[in-house]
Amino acid sequence: MRFKKLLPLLALAALALGLTGPGHAQQDPNEEEATRGSFMTSRPPASAGAGKTSSNSGWGGNNSGNSSGNKSTGKSTGKSTGKSTGKTTGKSTGKSTGKSTTAGAGVKSYSHAPIGLGYTMYMRNQQGDAMRIDPERVFYAGDRIRLSMEPNTDGYLYVFHTENDGPPTLIFPDWRLNEGDNSIQAHVPYEVPSPFEASENLRWFTFDNNPARERLYIVITREPIPGTPIGDDLVNFCRENQSNCPLRMKPESWAKIKTGLNARVKVSKSTTYGQTQTRGEQEATTRGLGLDQSAPEPSVVRMNVSSTEGFLVTAIDLEHR
Repeated sequence: MRFKKLLPLLALAALALGLTGPGHAQQDPNEEEATRGSFMTSRPPASAGAGKTSSNSGWGGNNSGNSSGNKSTGKSTGKSTGKSTGKTTGKSTGKSTGKSTTAGAGVKSYSHAPIGLGYTMYMRNQQGDAMRIDPERVFYAGDRIRLSMEPNTDGYLYVFHTENDGPPTLIFPDWRLNEGDNSIQAHVPYEVPSPFEASENLRWFTFDNNPARERLYIVITREPIPGTPIGDDLVNFCRENQSNCPLRMKPESWAKIKTGLNARVKVSKSTTYGQTQTRGEQEATTRGLGLDQSAPEPSVVRMNVSSTEGFLVTAIDLEHR
């Protein structure tokens, strides 16, 4: 599968997802249950924070005022600029600004618990609905998928994509969305690709006829990644250099991020799939609402073991045949 264009998301990423990486080890059922329980109880009780609107509720907006820049090409929709082909270009834009800007509403508070991520993979079924699927299934040409991500803490969200072990590209934050803001709030879900596109073809990653070794990296941090532009820096750079967006990461920055794959993490994976996305889940994403303990649980939960780790890296492999 080739990521042809990422709809102006994000919402963020994904795939025939198999969680891989040195930090992912087999766990006994009791430990998995404890991991999931720790994540779920960090949501507000059903009578408390339900329906609270996030300051990021505008994450569907398109800065450019023109959503046609992501026209469907018949290939996989996965990159964030209309000129992106899903292949690496050899151009490095990691030097674009050298500044890392805290954008938009910013981060108000951090959880002192280990950073955690809950995510769910959806596939478009024959009725056009989003249906939960096993992240480790095999995908074929024409399959359409979307990823929903839920952090357990305020912070910053980055999504990177690699193909055939090539250099990583930053597909979120997107300069056309919410002024390049990538600040996130605890238990407010974000979707990749964006659910806000007018065209349904642009609301899904679509697998094409060209299998490739693809991987998505979801990175949640407590502080912005140094040297990676966000906010106004990202918007200004990409407006003037659209052919160089999405950005490429500097090798030294990417090496630092990949060290997160060696961190010890706990994982809990669901064993039941096939449920369609609920209206409440849809509204939580489109309206920027926090999920409470009565909302459906994410399919996969990953949490750092250490509370001192400043970021959590989740690698998602896409098995496309």
